[in-house]
Amino acid sequence: MNIDTGNTAFMLLCSSLVMLMTPGLAFFYGGLVGRKNVLTIMMQSFVSMGWTTVIWFICGYSLCFSGDGAIIGNLDMAFLKGVDLMAPSPANPSIPLIVFVAYQMMFAVITPALITGAFANRVTFKSYMVFLTGWLLLIYFPFVHMVWGGGILQKWGVLDFAGGIVVHNIAGMAALASVLYVGKRKVIDKGPHSIPLVALGTGLLWFGWYGFNAGSEFRVDSVTAIAFLNTDIAASFAGVVWLVVDYMYSKKPKFVGLLTGSVAGLATITPAAGFVSPTTAAIIGCISGVVCYGAVALKNKLALDDALDVWGVHGVGGMIGIILLGVFASKAFNPNGVDGLIYGNSSFFFKQLAAVVGSSIWAFGLTYVMLALIDKIVPVRVEDETETVGLDEILHGETAYVEAF
Repeated sequence: MNIDTGNTAFMLLCSSLVMLMTPGLAFFYGGLVGRKNVLTIMMQSFVSMGWTTVIWFICGYSLCFSGDGAIIGNLDMAFLKGVDLMAPSPANPSIPLIVFVAYQMMFAVITPALITGAFANRVTFKSYMVFLTGWLLLIYFPFVHMVWGGGILQKWGVLDFAGGIVVHNIAGMAALASVLYVGKRKVIDKGPHSIPLVALGTGLLWFGWYGFNAGSEFRVDSVTAIAFLNTDIAASFAGVVWLVVDYMYSKKPKFVGLLTGSVAGLATITPAAGFVSPTTAAIIGCISGVVCYGAVALKNKLALDDALDVWGVHGVGGMIGIILLGVFASKAFNPNGVDGLIYGNSSFFFKQLAAVVGSSIWAFGLTYVMLALIDKIVPVRVEDETETVGLDEILHGETAYVEAF
């Protein structure tokens, strides 16, 4: 194997950037909840870094990227069997397989952590660990295989550059199922306890997202550059549009709105980043700012307690990103891609639409059933006293802030 040191170094950097997104998510979510539950939700992100890595080593990578099954891989590469110094990456033979394993592992780490914002302040740590394990095995790994690992959706022609279906849509639909199963909080947070923490988390997420999207080209070329640029453009347009729409209703420019809108734009451009033009990225960002804001408003109107708007931001963002890719994909900006609906390719558009519907049903249905089964073994919801006092103190015996005397 002839290793391209430039591509390899770039992918190691991108792997590090994607890893940084999980602590970023922890800060983002930690700032949005109340003071007495900060450590709990941050720990749910950080523990995924450890436990998901263990599962990835044991069987995760193998189930995602080995075998030729339609839905899931096999265990031929369990415990990373065959991952040696000379094995090439399936995405780009000039990159060692070792690097590909590491990069994809970082995606596996952050995806289930996204869901935790939906059931913030309500679930036990034991049930979360069981949920994390089951969700990876039953939902995340199959979709990685189906979309990126040679499974049925990839063979059918569905495209997802960096995780509109594989990451955001299925996590968002799982979040919605979690909200409906777990129910509303009895003690509602008065608001974000630390907006500076939210801003720090957003900055880390935005920075890491360049590795998330640009790295998904698996080499350094012009498509890598367009994915990088599109990521920033969509996030910026979405953040500004959300800010303006929010201002129209609240009559004040809200910092949290700007930050949330930017994350929505990042989620929405993810599946399309390496397949569309910068102008299209701006359009996608604007649509994201309006539609995701509307989704959050709808959630509030329906009184669904998605605490940190995971469905409205990630679920809806990933969903419309996949659909808009079906509309705007252009071979002029990625010769290895396809042309979308506006260029006359209606069949690709309907494939993307079908993939969104199918993945949404799978993720929602299995998540709901899985939570019901877990609840029979380990209580999913915390006791009322725990919710009142705070999960940090009761579940973990720690507090984020020392009270002044």
